[in-house]
Amino acid sequence: MNIEPFGVEMWMNEYETKCEYNLAETCVYSLSVSELLETCGLPREKLDDILSLKLGYGAIEGSDKLRSAISALYENQAVENTIVTHGTIGANSLVHQSLLSRDDQIVAIVPSYQQHYSIPESVGARVDLLHLKAANNFLPDLAELKSLVTKDTKLIVLTNPNNPTGSLLNRAGLEEITAIAKEVDAWVLCDEVYRGTDQAGAGMTCSIVDIYEKGISTAGMSKAFSLAGLRLGWIVGPVEMIRQVMIHRDYNTISVGVINDYLATLALENHQALLNRSKLITRRNLEILATWVDNEQSIDWVRPSSGTTTLLKYDLEMSSRDFCIELLEETGVMFTPGSAMGMEGYVRIGYANPTEVLQKGLKLVSQFLFDRPRRA
Repeated sequence: MNIEPFGVEMWMNEYETKCEYNLAETCVYSLSVSELLETCGLPREKLDDILSLKLGYGAIEGSDKLRSAISALYENQAVENTIVTHGTIGANSLVHQSLLSRDDQIVAIVPSYQQHYSIPESVGARVDLLHLKAANNFLPDLAELKSLVTKDTKLIVLTNPNNPTGSLLNRAGLEEITAIAKEVDAWVLCDEVYRGTDQAGAGMTCSIVDIYEKGISTAGMSKAFSLAGLRLGWIVGPVEMIRQVMIHRDYNTISVGVINDYLATLALENHQALLNRSKLITRRNLEILATWVDNEQSIDWVRPSSGTTTLLKYDLEMSSRDFCIELLEETGVMFTPGSAMGMEGYVRIGYANPTEVLQKGLKLVSQFLFDRPRRA
């Protein structure tokens, strides 16, 4: 199977250990096990249970307690609608493997996580791209979406909140996409790994799986829940689709680690405490970033409504890769080049770091920009 190199992941692999200020990070900054217990208000004795765990495979589809905690994140989902995976990246891969075959047509809303168009292309599916535009606040043009969807469309796929722009489709927008999908009986896969980080209200937007009977939600512990090291994600969707996933999952997953399952269960049974922490960090830091953008003549943006990342449009005569490499070499600050996600002329910044890291990093970026002439 031939597949395109994963642009963002290759960039991260090459440079993530070489920076001092990682403003390319996409997770709300990670918790230690001790901090997890403290944030959730749990006694340290909870860890004693780990000592008695048998280090076998555990429950193949995920423990009932974990799947129950996952289903509680949704409005109308039950344990049988959930399955546990190796991270959201594993969840996405399994959905594409399970649903798509050669010559199927899908519509992918981009920019997005590269899995959602490169995996379908690798199996011979025909992929039509709907490009988000800054002029529309990086929200999909639904008339354009409707024009791309045909009677042969098998799947519509998006990230919501969007990675990398931080745009957010509300219930009304998701319902409009659902209506388009229903006309041709297509599935809708919504990668919701950033769900829970909205900038307004309670912070948790609705899920596609609670709106559409052929909606599929993928998510995991890495972004909003600050526990990327657990490498644990999930798929929520119709039972018939979960059964298809199980067939493919037997070939590449078997089960997640029992310790990972246990810690994820503790976290999700107390998910509101973790999301409250994430809201505090992302909302405080976005205000800092917004003030910085307002004062930088070389930078423009569409302010994000959710997530932990956004795109910055820069006004310099250099490629985004050159921008990021020079910035890293001169200042120790790491961004992600827009070219890694099909958005040349932009860089992606993550703003869910410790606040002092963000502040120090932005100050160094300001000096970097000051030393370079803007486009004529």
